[in-house]
Amino acid sequence: MKVKVISRSTDEFTRERSQDLQIFARPFVGAMDGHIDAVSCMAKNPNHLKGIFSGSMDGDIRLWDLASRQTVCQFPGHQGAVRGLTASTDGRILVSCGTDCTVRLWNVPLATVIDSDCSSDNSAKPLAVYVWKNAFWAVDHQWNGDLFATAGAQVDIWDHNRSQPVNSFEWGKDTVISVRFNPGEPNVLATSASDRSITIYDLRMSSPARKLIMRTKTNSIAWNPMEPMNFTAANEDCSCYSYDARKLDEARCVHKDHVSAVMDIDYSPTGREFVTGSYDRTVRIFQFNAGHSREVYHTKRMQRVFCVKFSCDGSYVISGSDDTNLRIWKAKASEQLGVLLPRERKNQEYLEAVKNRYKHLPEVKRIVRHRHLPKPIYKASALRRIMTEAERKKEERRRAHSAPGSMPRVPLRKKRIIKEIE
Repeated sequence: MKVKVISRSTDEFTRERSQDLQIFARPFVGAMDGHIDAVSCMAKNPNHLKGIFSGSMDGDIRLWDLASRQTVCQFPGHQGAVRGLTASTDGRILVSCGTDCTVRLWNVPLATVIDSDCSSDNSAKPLAVYVWKNAFWAVDHQWNGDLFATAGAQVDIWDHNRSQPVNSFEWGKDTVISVRFNPGEPNVLATSASDRSITIYDLRMSSPARKLIMRTKTNSIAWNPMEPMNFTAANEDCSCYSYDARKLDEARCVHKDHVSAVMDIDYSPTGREFVTGSYDRTVRIFQFNAGHSREVYHTKRMQRVFCVKFSCDGSYVISGSDDTNLRIWKAKASEQLGVLLPRERKNQEYLEAVKNRYKHLPEVKRIVRHRHLPKPIYKASALRRIMTEAERKKEERRRAHSAPGSMPRVPLRKKRIIKEIE
């Protein structure tokens, strides 16, 4: 008896789609909701791996447990937007500042209370409230010491036990919008201001040390924790610029890919990569020496990203956005969560080695590099490429019709810098 069987290969009637390339990468872990206004700032707790602080535009400050994605403690008191949060070196004191012209010091719940999640009253009272003459835009604590710095009309240096600033620095009349202490040298800090400047201060000197003026404003600064002489600036012109603090006349690297202003930046504890959050509603991860991002994260619901942080172990990224949510992402998009068996770990290492071995092949390179982008961002990046190319052609034509040597070529690493002031 003959039996006719219809055999059909799936390869013949299915075709490759652009979405298939990243089908196994699920970077989004979960969202933490609780705020009722945009999340404006975040801070890590150096003493506790699972804890992260967030502040919103309505004055609400919360301590979150990343493992359970729940609010552990609230810190009520600010009458306006919370603009800056930072934790002390030992992780016991939280410093907050905002547009209500106050600096508030809070007692952080112990790690045991966070783990047990049985605190009867989960709202804290401030240890101290310092009222000052102007609104604050940022705050940062020394990596090793009892001082913290606030940014506003000027840079003020405070001590935990003093209600007045112990020192103040001013260079120009413009508002200082971000401040970061150096992780290697506790007395050095960098600030950016609304006059498009980046300034480096030394607390042991009576005046600021150096100032760099760029063509566009710098929104945030992050020091490399493993190479403390280097820092990266998140700029309004959609790019990030890495500098060596000893040689500010030229950027070490220009990191491009965003299509709108970069709002915040934070380095991984390894110092090998950093994360950026942008006004274009995406979060990107860059290698510290790469010109383009290795990863881009986005969701349909996520709005303008105002703050980003790497977790203390470097395995997660936390973003805070305009839609009142904090989101947790994996730092490696396709990484498997949970405990791996030795056999599984060995298999993953083998697959990584195979990818590394054949990464130069065009087919493999395309799969590794491809990321599916939302249509508005895809179109905006295509438009930016057209504009950049048109600008380059215009400059080449001008150079061709000018006297030889009258239009010197300026590299991109120097093009955005106006001048450096000692």
